[in-house]
Amino acid sequence: MNVSRSTYYAWCKRPAKVITSAELHLYRRLKALFKESRNSLGSRELSRKLREEGFYIGRYRARTLMRRLNLKVRQRVAYRVTTKRKHSDAVADDLLNQNFNPVNKNEVWSGDITYRAHR
Repeated sequence: MNVSRSTYYAWCKRPAKVITSAELHLYRRLKALFKESRNSLGSRELSRKLREEGFYIGRYRARTLMRRLNLKVRQRVAYRVTTKRKHSDAVADDLLNQNFNPVNKNEVWSGDITYRAHR
């Protein structure tokens, strides 16, 4: 495990860390709020929501707890509409009727229009 013998024995002698029930309740609530936000709440918003629920917690403690509980924020990509369609335009008829295996050559042709929105 690439650990020296003295380090291992020092670890064995170290007392186990005791977590109070209040601290455990805080951990569970922090994890629940983070999961409800679909992994998007940072330390500021988490600490604000926990304070609203009656916990005494600051931003930096929330950040430390997030690190300890391995909660990493994933930034969501905003949905962007790329196609502007006029509802007054007519929709083309479905001539294939889901028959994608033609019998003869050059019986059915298809194409693709790729559209990329400019920023």
